[in-house]
Amino acid sequence: MTHKALSTSLFDSDLLKQAAWEAFKKLTPQQQWQNPVMFVVYLGSLLTTLLWLQALAGASEEPAGFILTISIWLWFTVLFANFAEAAAEGRSKAQAAFLRTAKRDIAAKKLDEPRYGSNYAKIAGSSLVKGDVVLIEAGDFVPGDGDVIEGVASVDESAITGESAPVIRESGGDFSSVTGGTRVLSDWLVVRISANPGETFLDRMISMVEGAKRQKTPNEIALTILLVALTLVFLMATVTLLPFSLYSVETSGAGHPISITVLVALLVCLIPTTIGGLLSAIGVAGIGRMMQKNVIATSGRAVEAAGDVDVLLLDKTGTITLGNRQAAAFMPAKGISEKQLADAAQLASLTDETPEGRSIVVLAKQKFGLRERDVQSLGATFIHFSAQTRMSGVNLRGRQIRKGAEDAIRQYITEQGGRFPDEMQKMVVDVARRGSTPLVVADGKQALGVIELKDIVKGGIKERFIELRQMGIKTIMITGDNRLTAAAIAAEAGVDDFLAEATPEAKLALIRQHQADGRLVAMTGDGTNDAPALAQADVAVAMNSGTQAAKEAGNMVDLDSNPTKLIEIVETGKQMLMTRGALTTFSVANDVAKYFAIIPAAFATTYPALNVLNVMSLATPASAILSAVIFNALIIIALIPLALKGIKYQPLGAEKLLQNNLLVYGVGGLIVPFIGIKAIDLVLVTMNLV
Repeated sequence: MTHKALSTSLFDSDLLKQAAWEAFKKLTPQQQWQNPVMFVVYLGSLLTTLLWLQALAGASEEPAGFILTISIWLWFTVLFANFAEAAAEGRSKAQAAFLRTAKRDIAAKKLDEPRYGSNYAKIAGSSLVKGDVVLIEAGDFVPGDGDVIEGVASVDESAITGESAPVIRESGGDFSSVTGGTRVLSDWLVVRISANPGETFLDRMISMVEGAKRQKTPNEIALTILLVALTLVFLMATVTLLPFSLYSVETSGAGHPISITVLVALLVCLIPTTIGGLLSAIGVAGIGRMMQKNVIATSGRAVEAAGDVDVLLLDKTGTITLGNRQAAAFMPAKGISEKQLADAAQLASLTDETPEGRSIVVLAKQKFGLRERDVQSLGATFIHFSAQTRMSGVNLRGRQIRKGAEDAIRQYITEQGGRFPDEMQKMVVDVARRGSTPLVVADGKQALGVIELKDIVKGGIKERFIELRQMGIKTIMITGDNRLTAAAIAAEAGVDDFLAEATPEAKLALIRQHQADGRLVAMTGDGTNDAPALAQADVAVAMNSGTQAAKEAGNMVDLDSNPTKLIEIVETGKQMLMTRGALTTFSVANDVAKYFAIIPAAFATTYPALNVLNVMSLATPASAILSAVIFNALIIIALIPLALKGIKYQPLGAEKLLQNNLLVYGVGGLIVPFIGIKAIDLVLVTMNLV
């Protein structure tokens, strides 16, 4: 499955057909009550329908055709709002349908004993339970979620992540988790199943993607309260207009009182139906946009919280830096040439398969033409790195070459009867101050020099941090490095602050400190040691490649396992808030224009003086009212793509965003209705429909 397949088109015909059907299914009081603004429109539609039936029976306040037309367009308004929400939900459900294709009853090789080489029995993957151990060989599908306990293999996770590049899974560490439905491409793995049927990560993803259980976010709740308040104000104002109209006609003896049909039309046009009809769609679409970025959001709250984030905690390795330290320079000790140091360093690194070891071999080759030796012909004994010695190296023709941490090599030289030079200590400190990692090389009791291993800061990351700073977001780098190294990298990357020698307790304390100051904190992590901090953070993005503990602690899961995705998540959250703010501004401004269209027409027969407010020169009271109601429905349709796609993201502060909203959507909300209502009025008159 490709990423393209996961990115459902906004105007996919199948989705639109399904959304249209769902719009009708949502025409129940239980569904409509969830959106108070549209519930008022729903009640108005029912009332005008009853008034039309009454008109057919001969008792009518308005012509039956006029009431029917108003009723039809009110129902359309409700249906279009339902359609917007259903379209957003449909896109999420389509994502779930794609994920379901990764679910299959896979044959599993259940091992008798939890080790490679033991006997196995072939059983259905659906019968596996937590704790079972299976063998997965090249070409096999992973039958269920689990942890690698033996082996190393490349795994195709495209069915889950949409990315074609395979990933390495191996026992131990933070890359031992495998997901059911993925496929082993090479070698073999022995996996212990970590979830019972129906409880797998894929099952939870499918459940999360289907937005039926979406909770309203705090900002959405606050906006709903505002919309309800405006609706109540206009409702009370509209209700009181009828007795005023009756009293005016009775005392003057002229004119006609305003009809209930016109009052309903007036109410629907004046309440914020535009944003009310699109509010749910914006929220659901926010989760959908996360899915398009291959991020599963467990709730709408997490998406919107991302838009309000004040502090970003970013891991250094893999997020700010490329992740693999590279050999950047050879710094020989006094009396040693740079080529001698490079030669010894390359010999000590020939069997070092770490990225650092390979980079040392390459740097020696590039600088001095030292070709890689034939390991077999050297007759050397290679010493592999261990956590106890913190060194690696080679014993070759009487030479004992070692490379490792400064304190480990110092101890080694001392034990050989040698002395660690003072200038070497100064070199180590200078390298650390530059934000690099010093690796010391020794030949027996003689110190040869220092290799500078440099963390490469990702291109463009500094500019991203500048954008975040413009939005008022503070960036903090988290690293296990010492303060000197951390300070240098933080300065190069352009973050606002850093936490060095970070422990799980230190991360948790830092998050709590910022939250106590009233800030929202976002963090990314992949290890079990990140779980406490992820659980505490307001926006917690766990890597799909990480441990189960990290994924369960987070409220988002990045299927691509790309730590820099946190920046995109914040931008998506901001985009959702900006979209909601823009459409709210447009909706409120809309009401002002509709006021000038419908008020003069509604009261023209009761208060003739109000004709001076007919600034659009609408043909008749009936055409004015009908034009406003039709525009009220059509504008929701016109804005559905904007609600689902979101307005273009711009890294601006709150004050600048407000100015832009007022200028673009505020002014636009005033102008567009005048043009639209007048155009509809002309069409109605030309076609003799009023």
